Amino acid sequence: MATPADSTAAPAYAILPDEPLAQLAARYGLKPSAARPSILLYMRQLWQRRHFIVGFATARNVAMYTEARLGQLWQVLTPLLNAAVYYLIFGVILDTKRGVPDFIPFLVTGIFVFNFTQRSFIIASRVINDSLPLIRALYFPRASLPLGYVIIELQQLLISYAVLIAIVIGTGEGVTWYWLLVLPVMLLQTLFNVGAALILARVGAGLDDVSQLLPFIVRTWMYASGVMFSIQTMKTLIGHHLLKYVLQINPAAVYITLTRNALLTKQRLSTPGAAAYNPRLCALYYVNPHTYMYDSAHCAPVISTTGLWLYAVGWAVVTLLAGFFFFWRAETRYGRG
Repeated sequence: MATPADSTAAPAYAILPDEPLAQLAARYGLKPSAARPSILLYMRQLWQRRHFIVGFATARNVAMYTEARLGQLWQVLTPLLNAAVYYLIFGVILDTKRGVPDFIPFLVTGIFVFNFTQRSFIIASRVINDSLPLIRALYFPRASLPLGYVIIELQQLLISYAVLIAIVIGTGEGVTWYWLLVLPVMLLQTLFNVGAALILARVGAGLDDVSQLLPFIVRTWMYASGVMFSIQTMKTLIGHHLLKYVLQINPAAVYITLTRNALLTKQRLSTPGAAAYNPRLCALYYVNPHTYMYDSAHCAPVISTTGLWLYAVGWAVVTLLAGFFFFWRAETRYGRG
């Protein structure tokens, strides 16, 4: 026989408290899920996930070539094949190697360094759209994605550097203390790539055409960055002081030049400004196609090595800060877990 319900039983629905919901949320430390964290909190969240970011990058790097028969060897073969093609076209057919000592390590250095920036840019421009399922499933600082892919490219650059060092030594270059300068150059270029990747990731998330257009822009940038030729000693730029200056201070050219000067002794000694200024020897270099290659060192530099280092630091710091702030402002647009 059914009995009446106990009058003291709890109701089947919850009774909201009398205090405003905003005060109730504040009392329990609740925040809107779509609220953007402060910039300091956002940086702390990224730092807390540093192991995840590195682990994610390493796993993607290993899985990238698992289906290829040669596997991870393609990380080295791809830039080497590019270097072989560029050497055939620019070194043999167009003869841009004239006046450049040890053109093969000169060319390979430019390709490896620029490839680091090129791939970071192109992948970052589509990383948000390609990762939408992960973004909608979990909450994590979205800056982890472009940062992770830059780390992937950095890991591949380290492998490429092992090949580059073998090439440099094989051409007769000796190991010097200048090689240690590669480390700060690599660090500054990585910071620059991270900042630019954050900017491109945000722009690419809202405008898919960016990822389609960017390869053409980056390819044009490569031809203007001295990857296949020396901007400092380019004879066709005589009289175009402003153009030569702009080409030398563009970030890709800055990091390429500093890396070459660190690894290649002959390149460092033939750079304008490496020797005392001598107008006769400088004029001889530009007039005589068979002149002694170190005569270019007696020309006045458009920008000094110290100036290049200042630009390297400036590009890295300004781009990183601008990219982080630009991406942080749009953090809540990418969905929440």
